[in-house]
Amino acid sequence: MDGGIAFIGFGEAGQAFADGLGRPARAYDRKTYVGPTRRAKLNDYDRLGVQGALTNQAAVEGAGLILSLVTADKALAAARETARGIEPNALYCDMNSVAPQTKREAVGAIEQAGAHYIDIAVMAPVHPAGRAVPLLVSGPQAERAAQALGAIGFGNVRVIAGGIGTASAIKMIRSVMVKGIEALTAECVLAADAAGVRDEVIASLDASWPGADWSRRADYNLDRMMVHGLRRAAEMEEVVRTLDALGTGSAMSRGTVERQRAIGSRALSPAATLDAKLAALLGRSKEQAA
Repeated sequence: MDGGIAFIGFGEAGQAFADGLGRPARAYDRKTYVGPTRRAKLNDYDRLGVQGALTNQAAVEGAGLILSLVTADKALAAARETARGIEPNALYCDMNSVAPQTKREAVGAIEQAGAHYIDIAVMAPVHPAGRAVPLLVSGPQAERAAQALGAIGFGNVRVIAGGIGTASAIKMIRSVMVKGIEALTAECVLAADAAGVRDEVIASLDASWPGADWSRRADYNLDRMMVHGLRRAAEMEEVVRTLDALGTGSAMSRGTVERQRAIGSRALSPAATLDAKLAALLGRSKEQAA
């Protein structure tokens, strides 16, 4: 791999992938320039041994491998901004959870700059896996990108036959189920708790799916929604876009957008137990309704 490594976006995924990298890297994240988040982001750079860049262009200068890890609603803008400073022949790895159409829209700017656009889908939570997380890679330069990623420690990379958008289609359609189950679980346990029948409902679910442990799942799913609900809602909007383009229907996924956003927008820090999470969510709702 020629040149250095650059991260565009340095949130949960960027930090997970930078941890223990052992190679010089630069990062650019917009939160560095927002007063309330500036100090925390600078601390993130220092903690992980990454050089913080003042601009996107400064981050990608001289970089042969660029990992784009922003929120879904910023993915297209990030590609266009990066195109203004990207080096010819560099690999732009778009690892964002967006619709195939969004990635196809981003290709032009990168290729016009003489660089290569890679469609990458991150197929599992980045913690605790880090660079062991499974990746799907598609596009004309997929094999080259897989080798470059392997060289910096990504150990679970699979090239998918097809053009730009193939890997993303798999991720988006999978998210119908994964993020949808989160939303359904939240809707179920909130109602069950409010009705005073949570133990009975969970016991019935466990009986129907032996070994599923729905109490544990509900706790985990609520935790993820409380922390990442807004980001998940943005991703699910891209899922809706994917399904609408396919013409297969997106009614359930539209509901998932609403439920993920409703919980994420509360900005509640998840408590340690399911009881405490439900109390916080239902208590706030009751106060607002009063």
